[in-house]
Amino acid sequence: MATATVATTFTPLHDRILVRRIDEGETVRGGIIIPDSAKEKPQEGEVIAVGKGKSNDEGKVFPLDVKSGDRVLFGKYSGTEIKIDGEEFLIMREEEVLGILKK
Repeated sequence: MATATVATTFTPLHDRILVRRIDEGETVRGGIIIPDSAKEKPQEGEVIAVGKGKSNDEGKVFPLDVKSGDRVLFGKYSGTEIKIDGEEFLIMREEEVLGILKK
């Protein structure tokens, strides 16, 4: 459905989505710059690709509420980290998304 990078196309299956983390600005607390190894990973991301939807026992497919381009919030330990063409992404189920951010 969507292109993760120029070289590789990735389409998640069923109710899974592919998310790219959105990095927050550099954190400075009390004049101390926190190194990358001590920073928490952001819990906000951009949806890159979505699957076709969740199906029930009768085979009926229900489309997902999220779509490519949405900015979403997710839990700290949500999803599985993967690398595609050297870039890090998360693949997770739609139910792991806490909400969609609107501008």
